[in-house]
Amino acid sequence: MVALEFADFEVDTCLDCGGIWLDSGELEMILGQDVPIRVVADSGDVSVSKRKCPVCNKKMSAYATRSPRATEIDVCTTEHGIWFDRGELSTIAESLQEPLRSTVLDQMRAIFTKEF
Repeated sequence: MVALEFADFEVDTCLDCGGIWLDSGELEMILGQDVPIRVVADSGDVSVSKRKCPVCNKKMSAYATRSPRATEIDVCTTEHGIWFDRGELSTIAESLQEPLRSTVLDQMRAIFTKEF
């Protein structure tokens, strides 16, 4: 994984698969919120993920969401962070209401189009 620094936080991304790892609290920073965000499966389905947390190496929980389309988000069971497969974070961001959608998409564009 490669760490992309942005403002007061960094986003880890896998160059092979395009996945994104957000450490605990980084999603809140992207969203500009002070309150911790809890991931909830809107389908009610939570299972054991095949993916392991890159921090503690334990299997994560997989939360199934249906909106805007079926997505499975991997969350560390000891709250180290969240893994988004390629495209999942932008899919979720696009489902948000304005002005939050613009804020998140602008942040993501700034992070992932940063010159090195």
